[in-house]
Amino acid sequence: QVYLAESGGGSVQAGGSLRLSCQLSGNVVDRICLAWFRQTPGNEREGVAALFSDETTTYANSVMGRFTISRDKAKNTLYLVINDLKPEDTGIYTCAADRWSSGLGSLGHCQRADHYEGQGTHVTVSS
Repeated sequence: QVYLAESGGGSVQAGGSLRLSCQLSGNVVDRICLAWFRQTPGNEREGVAALFSDETTTYANSVMGRFTISRDKAKNTLYLVINDLKPEDTGIYTCAADRWSSGLGSLGHCQRADHYEGQGTHVTVSS
């Protein structure tokens, strides 16, 4: 079992930056793929960024260049830095883990394996 807890969401002005954190606990294995999803109003949930245990990353086209996913293994923490925030970035951001994943999947996704998700953190961007 892997437990994930997001933090760092809040209300920000357009053009600002935000760093979301995801604290992992439980049985975090070496071969793991970590990802961030978001649910924005009126849209389907989308995978925005993913990072595999070999440090390779993938991003959705919609966030390329503004979002950066990273991990601090020592702290068992996953991050998502969002720059140049836009009102359309408003939504719920959720981190996910796939233990024993084969690697990255489609843009912004992991290949699904033993899948876990956190509860999400809210981001509100005002113009």
